[in-house]
Amino acid sequence: MSLARATHLSRRGLLAAGGALGLGAALAACGDDKGKDGGSGGSAGAGGSGPWSFKDDRGTTVKLDKVPAGIVAFTGVGAALYDYGIQVKGVFGPTKTADGKPDVQAGDMDISKVTVLGNAWGQFNIEKYASLAPDVLISTMFDGTGTLWYVPEESKKKIAQLAPSVGISVYDRALTQPLQRMWDLAASLGADMKAAKVTDAKKRFEDAAARLRAAAKAKPDLKVMAGSASDQLFYVSGSNLSIDLEYFKSLGVNFVEPPESAKKQGGGWYESLSWENVDKYHADIIMMDDRSSAIQPADITKATWKKLPAVKAGQVISRSPEPILSYDKCVPLLTNLAEALEKAKKVG
Repeated sequence: MSLARATHLSRRGLLAAGGALGLGAALAACGDDKGKDGGSGGSAGAGGSGPWSFKDDRGTTVKLDKVPAGIVAFTGVGAALYDYGIQVKGVFGPTKTADGKPDVQAGDMDISKVTVLGNAWGQFNIEKYASLAPDVLISTMFDGTGTLWYVPEESKKKIAQLAPSVGISVYDRALTQPLQRMWDLAASLGADMKAAKVTDAKKRFEDAAARLRAAAKAKPDLKVMAGSASDQLFYVSGSNLSIDLEYFKSLGVNFVEPPESAKKQGGGWYESLSWENVDKYHADIIMMDDRSSAIQPADITKATWKKLPAVKAGQVISRSPEPILSYDKCVPLLTNLAEALEKAKKVG
C-alpha cells in the first residue's frame, strides 16, 4: 500500500514501508476540511432523473444533470456502496488476491461484475477508465490535502479530465463520521436507506459499540496494540489519525501509544520497529493488519514475535486499517475487539 505524501517520505516508500500501518499514510497534515455537508440526489436508483449534487470532504460540490450511473470507485468505496445497493462499474485498488479471490477490501462485491482498472498501488488503466464513460470517480482521502487514495499522482490530471471526483475523508476523525458521509453519499445516489437490511445493520453497529464500551470499561487495564508486519519491520500504530482506532479509543479502549517523536518517520501514523525490538511495548491484545499487503499472523516466523506474551496467550485478532464504510462491515470490527477484551487476561 502506500502512504500518501509525507513531509520526508515518498508515497512509494511509505507504501513499501509498510502497507503497514496505518493506512498508508504518512501524509503530512496540511489542514483538513471536516465539513459535513451532504448531497442531494434525483429519483431513486443510480442513473435516475436528476439533477444530482454532492459536496465532498474537500469542500468541492459536484453537480450533474442526473444521478450518476457510471460510477468508478476505490475498491473499498465500491464495497461500501454495494452494501447499500449501489453497483459501481469499475474499481481501482486491492480487488483480487494472487489466487483470483476477492481481496478483503472488496467486501461482498461480485468482482466478476466490475472492471478492475488497477489492483495494486500505482496501477490505473486510463484507457479502460475512459471506455467506461464514467460519470464520477469516488475515493477516500488519507490526508488533509485532498489527495485521492490510489489515484496515481503522475496521472491524476488525465484522470480528472474524464469525470469529476468525490473524496470522502478518512483522516484524523472517528469512524462514525466517514460512515455517516458514506451513508449520505449512498442516499444521494438513490440507495434505499430505509430498507430493513440497512437499518438493521446500523442498529447492530450501535449495539456492538455499546458492547465494546462495556468491555473496555470492565477491563481498563488491558493494553491493546495495533500492529502490521512486513518482512523486515513491525509497525505499531498510534490511535490518532486512524478512524477505527480513534473511535475505539473514544469507547474506552486502552491503546499502546508510541510517542510522537517515534512516529515521525511514519508521518505521525506509526512507529517502525526491527523484529529484534518487537517487544518494546507491553500488550495484552494485539490487533494485526488484515490487508493483503501485510504478513498475516499465521505466517510470521520471527522468534521474537512468537515470544510475545499476547501471542503465546493466543490474544491476537485481526484489524482492518481501511474499514469498508458501511455499518454492516464495521459491526465485526467492534464485535471482534469487544469479544477479545471480554476473554483476554492480563499477560506478561
